[in-house]
Amino acid sequence: MRGFLVEEFGGADVMQWRELGALQPGARQVLVRVKASGVNFAETRMRAGTYSGQELPFVMGMECAGLVAECGSGVTEFKPGDRVFGRARGSHAEAVLFEADHLMTMPKAVSFVEAAAIPVSWLTAWHALDTVAGFQQGQRVLIEAVASGVGSAALQIAKWAGCWTAGTASRDPKLEIARQRGADAAYNYKRDDIPVLVKRDTQGRGIDIGLMTIGEETADALLESMGMDGKVVMYGSTGGRQVCFNLNIGVRNLSLMSMSISTSARFMSCTMPRFREVALPLFADGVFKAPVGPVLPLSEVARAHELIDERNHFGKIILTVDD
Repeated sequence: MRGFLVEEFGGADVMQWRELGALQPGARQVLVRVKASGVNFAETRMRAGTYSGQELPFVMGMECAGLVAECGSGVTEFKPGDRVFGRARGSHAEAVLFEADHLMTMPKAVSFVEAAAIPVSWLTAWHALDTVAGFQQGQRVLIEAVASGVGSAALQIAKWAGCWTAGTASRDPKLEIARQRGADAAYNYKRDDIPVLVKRDTQGRGIDIGLMTIGEETADALLESMGMDGKVVMYGSTGGRQVCFNLNIGVRNLSLMSMSISTSARFMSCTMPRFREVALPLFADGVFKAPVGPVLPLSEVARAHELIDERNHFGKIILTVDD
């Protein structure tokens, strides 16, 4: 079995196609033959060595869709040949081992490419809005980086729940796409005075749930945009990790919540069951659809990282594996 192995941190050239040896599923594990895998911003940090806790060596990739090749002991919910998808480290490879509890059956109407765009982005957005923030119909939601995988998923989820939604991005074409996909308002965080525009667009009430993923560059604007009893859910730091705030946020009773689906105890107990029960049928019915951006062969993983750095695409970059 071959995959893109990283043995030293650095630029895109450190991702090397290597023979990794045979994989054998253990108890409650499933071996999946990869058909398509998603590319995430976090992977560029893993490869560069700036992702907290990442150790060497490792195989690139965090999510994929494919076919079950073999099941380990104790796995009764899957069988060889099943179309499946989910989160698994090492997915930029010909095959990958899944923990069975992280694996999901693909809806029949969803392709491998589309399924590979779902796990990381949609589970992060669902965890942030449903598990952490406990969103409700009619609330006002501000989504940073609305053109990102998580942002575009959060937009669909919030609109499905009957929320008023606003999104931010650094480029106007991305904002226009967000408007076309249902955003009630869209702001350029490089140019616009977002708190002023939010106050105007919400009739002075401010934001109920703010999804913070940019961090230092936009934190002040997001906090200033929040309304009474608002909740800020922090899950990223693409614009810097050092965030400071004035304790006068207490006057508005703001709640600051940080999260990681990799370490949250509630992810497996709350988010995964709810996602399987509520979200997956909506993908099957076409209500939810994961936006897919550029689709490249797995061999062009370096180009995929370049596209992420350029920040011009909308939708998840997908790598496909030839038979």
